[in-house]
Amino acid sequence: MDTKEWRKVEVEYGRNFLSVKVPPWCDVLEMGYTPALDNPGEHIEDSLSHPIESLPVESIIASSKKDPSRITVAITVSDNTRPVPYNADKEEGILLPLLNRLKKAGVKNKNIRIVVGTGTHIPTSDTWKKEAFGEFIKDNYEIIDHDSTSEDLISIGKIEGIEVKINEVFLQSDIHIVTGLVEPHFMTGVSGGRKAICPGLINIDATYVFHGVEFMDHPNATNLVLEGNPCHRFALEVARRVRVDFNVSVTINGEGKLTGIFTGDLEKSHLEAVKKLKEYVVIPCDNEYDVILTQGGKVAVNHYQAAKAAYGVVPIIKRGGIVILVAHNSDEEPIGKDEYKKVLKVLREKGPGRFTEFIRSKNWKFVPDQWQVQKWDQFFKKIGSFDNLIYCTDNIPPEKLKDLPGKSGYDFIKKDTTKIESMVQNAIVYAIEKIQHQLKREPRMAFVKEGPYAVPLLSTEKRV
Repeated sequence: MDTKEWRKVEVEYGRNFLSVKVPPWCDVLEMGYTPALDNPGEHIEDSLSHPIESLPVESIIASSKKDPSRITVAITVSDNTRPVPYNADKEEGILLPLLNRLKKAGVKNKNIRIVVGTGTHIPTSDTWKKEAFGEFIKDNYEIIDHDSTSEDLISIGKIEGIEVKINEVFLQSDIHIVTGLVEPHFMTGVSGGRKAICPGLINIDATYVFHGVEFMDHPNATNLVLEGNPCHRFALEVARRVRVDFNVSVTINGEGKLTGIFTGDLEKSHLEAVKKLKEYVVIPCDNEYDVILTQGGKVAVNHYQAAKAAYGVVPIIKRGGIVILVAHNSDEEPIGKDEYKKVLKVLREKGPGRFTEFIRSKNWKFVPDQWQVQKWDQFFKKIGSFDNLIYCTDNIPPEKLKDLPGKSGYDFIKKDTTKIESMVQNAIVYAIEKIQHQLKREPRMAFVKEGPYAVPLLSTEKRV
């Protein structure tokens, strides 16, 4: 195929960008331009001083019946699947200003514990903690990972028929603070806020309901939908029972820069962040596409997380269309946990669109991480064939990638080479040629520049 007239685009790949060519008629779908905050440190301090429908943290501490030096504080933070600007060494780091205010209010460092809300994800490494929070915070504050299978979790009662238990350290602290990034989420509508508690700090059994078959199959369990979303409803009820004293929500743009900080009341500050998010993440599209190139963003540390980017193009990919997904998968386990791998195998055996029906059977025993596979199944149901997904990464070995649902990017490069740019470029050419052969015309193609952070929708579809 003659690509001389094609134009270059930059595809995010972990911390780097890949330069590949796309046809001149390829639509580049970008989120609306939202500038980063000037002097982010000032905005952070101002938000902490003037929270939404809440007292500042200093006043919350002062209103306690306990002496500040005896007050215990738990702050839950996101894990390595969310690019939250925590780092104390950067001006836009949100954690140190919060910690400094607690210190000025009289709270002892030893009485502050930072809980990484891993949900059912694997524990975070010391290396990641140092990179995420900065050396000062890592060395001066206790940082622990939540364990959803721990016997020390504390019950807050039953919600929708299941007993919900919460991280002991967080629940038994005097003051509960949550932090997080507000971005589109393909199950709960948006991330952040109540999600820091559920699923961040809950027990594995409660996750079975929160991410159960019925919830995942609900039409409102999708990007940007809160009203009528069963996942949102469940998470909010859990957070209300836990009692959150202060929330810190942030939004970022396509470049990962801080665009807003919203502090205060859990629900009201979170909803303000959601309003900000909706201003720029929705990309109206006039038609569906035959070929889509997208990328997994920083969230795609493994194949498990890359499902977000695949599911995100469901509204605009034609039935039978081809999706090229570029995902860095740089985690120590680039696919996911063993349970996830086992359920993926079931998906592959059953075929596109048949997995959800199969796990509805009374004979099916719930397996952790099946919810993510259910979302993969919804994606494959739309494109109709595993071969219509071309999965491009150089961090999953060829012999393992070929066993996953989808077409391996390694099929498009010479053996014993792993040049990711060649893999993606050749996949693009292949997809266009295949569709041209099938339809006897040039395919409609789009590149979703921001991957899972953008929400491309047909112009006729509304999300509330």
